[in-house]
Amino acid sequence: MDTSSILKNVAKHIRLNRKETTFFLSLLTPRLVKRNEVLVEEGRPCRSIYYVQQGAFRAFSLDKKGNESTIMFAIHDWWITDIHGFILERPAITTVQAMEDSEVLQLLKPSLDTLFVKVPAFERFFRILMQNSYIREQVRIKENLTGQAADRYKHFLAKYPQFVERIPLKQIASYLGVTPQFLSVVRRRLRS
Repeated sequence: MDTSSILKNVAKHIRLNRKETTFFLSLLTPRLVKRNEVLVEEGRPCRSIYYVQQGAFRAFSLDKKGNESTIMFAIHDWWITDIHGFILERPAITTVQAMEDSEVLQLLKPSLDTLFVKVPAFERFFRILMQNSYIREQVRIKENLTGQAADRYKHFLAKYPQFVERIPLKQIASYLGVTPQFLSVVRRRLRS
């Protein structure tokens, strides 16, 4: 199991000694995930958080008519789960699905709780992750409520250029709260 990327990810926010590093790594389970495989299913218990070693994921929800609303994406060096189900130990409110063949490191909720006790620095690490996630979502909600679709798409391109080639237009449109047809029109206008 290659752990260099997750250790760099952790080192962005906290420092670990050799013993803490070894303990942390012992709690992780590597998983290969096939394209379209579901890691977390809406309505089912969510017992893990995942670090993306390689690949791409999306978290989405379905409305009563079966229409998808994409909540978030995650690619290499990102973490993903249904945070509602994971933290509150309730059924997930989103589905997390692989968009391509992927590799993740899985951390179970009881292991995370143990990690917080044995290596308290991880409370800081995950607090920072949650704060950053909350800020990102707050900005996104504001943009979706007040911004024009073209501006939201331009902001998405500027903030996440690595997503554009890897994520289907349909899912980007779902994330931005517009139809794929409308997003196609916006993209044509921006190119001309």
